[in-house]
Amino acid sequence: MRADGNRLLLAGENDNVDRAEHAVRRMLDAAVSGAQITPDDVALAIEDARQAPGGHPLPGTLMRNHRGREVRPKTRGQREFVHSIERNTLTVGIGPAGTGKTFLAVVMAVRALKNREVSRLILSRPAVEAGEKLGFLPGDLREKVDPYLRPLYDALEDLLDVAVVEKYLERGTIEVAPLAYMRGRTLNDAFVILDEAQNASADQLKMFLTRLGEGSKMVVNGDVTQVDLPSGARSGLRDAARRLQDVPGIGVVELTETDVVRHPLVAKIIRAYEGDHPFSQ
Repeated sequence: MRADGNRLLLAGENDNVDRAEHAVRRMLDAAVSGAQITPDDVALAIEDARQAPGGHPLPGTLMRNHRGREVRPKTRGQREFVHSIERNTLTVGIGPAGTGKTFLAVVMAVRALKNREVSRLILSRPAVEAGEKLGFLPGDLREKVDPYLRPLYDALEDLLDVAVVEKYLERGTIEVAPLAYMRGRTLNDAFVILDEAQNASADQLKMFLTRLGEGSKMVVNGDVTQVDLPSGARSGLRDAARRLQDVPGIGVVELTETDVVRHPLVAKIIRAYEGDHPFSQ
């Protein structure tokens, strides 16, 4: 491959040249449409060209955050996850740390709110962490549960100005609450996310899933290799995915270490631990 003025010259075996041309055309089409091409886009274009030449354009921009940065899927798995959320009423996302499950779910929720597809966002997590209980933390209820829900706040504040997030929280447009507070509710006209769902039992997940109301969309995320439930308690996430995978309107997406977008070492760490956890099967 060699640049010659405004031309790019490709040389090599025919199949390799064809794949390289497909990858370059994808990036060119995206750039012409106004996208800011990143190294992740280049890697995804090359991977697509290897596996399905001509099959997929580069992912479009989902939204821009409050600093003007484009947000879009960076891997094939992330693209599938986003497409599932767009197509289905309920999406179950299972994958290791760093694959963008939480962030992309929140991106899709914020986008739906901005586009007036829903009137509120409801973000939830089980209040379960290794070695700590809510009662031992100081402060009122919000101060007790905030440490468990911090990743959801982090995702919101990466997309929206902190003052905007606080305004939405005060108005109830965005609600962040522990899973236990979902019982007995019907969640209408809302984008609902349950994060860290591997820390919910089968009964808790059934309770949460049946909160879905009219005009709502739901995303359930988790990593079945990082279960923090007490000894003897069993995660209900894999069971829920198995039961729901063939139900119309529900999508189940599995992400892998190839979808990790944190530090490159994270994918290697995941591979090093793979297969050692009883919930990974």
